Amino acid sequence: MSVLLFLIPLALVLGAGALAAFFWALTSGQFEDPDGAAERILLDDDLTPEDD
Repeated sequence: MSVLLFLIPLALVLGAGALAAFFWALTSGQFEDPDGAAERILLDDDLTPEDD
């Protein structure tokens, strides 16, 4: 029973840390363009047009 006195606050602290990290990611713009990375793989940016 005494282990619960240690584990419950530990779980609350870890959960609060994860929630703080999520809100930090929201405010820093990590989720602004979720489709951009998926479409960026299809683009051929490394190809340069030939000069004639």
